[in-house]
Amino acid sequence: MLASFLMGLVGGQRAMTPLAAVAIAAARDELPADNGAPKLLSHPVVAAGALALAIGEMAGDKQKTAPDRIVAIGLAARFVTSAIAGASLVPRQQRWIGAAVGGLTAVAASYPGWRARMAAMSQYGQTPTGFVEDAAALAGAAAIARSAAKLGAA
Repeated sequence: MLASFLMGLVGGQRAMTPLAAVAIAAARDELPADNGAPKLLSHPVVAAGALALAIGEMAGDKQKTAPDRIVAIGLAARFVTSAIAGASLVPRQQRWIGAAVGGLTAVAASYPGWRARMAAMSQYGQTPTGFVEDAAALAGAAAIARSAAKLGAA
């Protein structure tokens, strides 16, 4: 369940990154045995599509017209993608709990993440703070996906 929680923290900052990380891990057959991932997630086309969406989100985040992550559609996207990721990182019989943990954590983490970003943007600007946030989200999601089996034992 720790992996689902941690991936939810990532989802609070970048909506598509948890889904992309888990889809890539599923396509490479690197998720823990007996995981709760939907079978479709392991298809290479789905992994490529999720990665493309994550890259698009990261590019769009640097635009002046980018909406705040705490708007309703942004929170809904974070909940759904992090719920799928959370379910994928736990044993199949715990997938509903993993989904709830991932999704709810993402929504909750959106608010302090947004506040921190707004504070940093006033001093450093939108693009630099976005790149820092991207790097943290990518590194975190990759580490969580790679370590999911170990985190599940924790």
